Amino acid sequence: MSDLLLREDRERVRTLSLNRPDQLNAFNQELYVALAEALGEADGDPDVAVVMLTGVGRAFSAGTDLLEMRQTAAGADDAGASHGFVGLVDALAGFTKPLVVAVNGLGLGIGVTLLGYADLAFASSAARFKTPFTTLGVAPEAASSFLVPRLVGRQNAAWMLLSGEWVDAEEALEMGLVWRVTSPEGLLATAWKHAATLAARPISSLVAVKETMTASLRPGIEAARELENAKFAELMGAPANLEALTAFAEGREPDFTNLPPGA
Repeated sequence: MSDLLLREDRERVRTLSLNRPDQLNAFNQELYVALAEALGEADGDPDVAVVMLTGVGRAFSAGTDLLEMRQTAAGADDAGASHGFVGLVDALAGFTKPLVVAVNGLGLGIGVTLLGYADLAFASSAARFKTPFTTLGVAPEAASSFLVPRLVGRQNAAWMLLSGEWVDAEEALEMGLVWRVTSPEGLLATAWKHAATLAARPISSLVAVKETMTASLRPGIEAARELENAKFAELMGAPANLEALTAFAEGREPDFTNLPPGA
């Protein structure tokens, strides 16, 4: 397993911890691939009943590594992070066992949208959430245009996805984006206790319950991903996206006021 992802097994709960703390656990190609592979391994391991996902350091995940994304948008990296991203979303959508997420700090982009695939989501009171699609000049991802409204309601989803503004832990709890908010010190213990409760149940029954709960969602997820991917490809490398990524690399706020009409 990659050093970018830590693993611990205890009482049929496998804890996976994103481990790029100096980059706020932003997903580069290697981390996307590592987590996708780890989910696949856990799904096929008869000794694992539940997976718990969290982050090391002060962030859960800052989303996609924007420096790598800039290389992709500029055409310097033909593969970029897109292949690893798609593989991770495939793994999340196909994961058959309970997935418990413990958001320990900042969550941006995929650090928020993967909550659509969580069966239980816990957050530290220090957590904050942001879906920065419009501030990056791109489209939604990971079927978030379908899953986030189901979690938080259409207007809350519209605000999150359209504005790119921060949502704090209490707002996320009130919306339904997360199930419980705890103190930072108590987050992992609380999330693990609930994961262990599930893990004491028969795996075959856990899988059956999750399948029956999610089967009706699959057509919507597939349709949303197809449309999102098409829109993302259309906007990736377009003027707004290049301005956003250039501004990030230069350490300034993007200026979208001088873009071509319609951009």
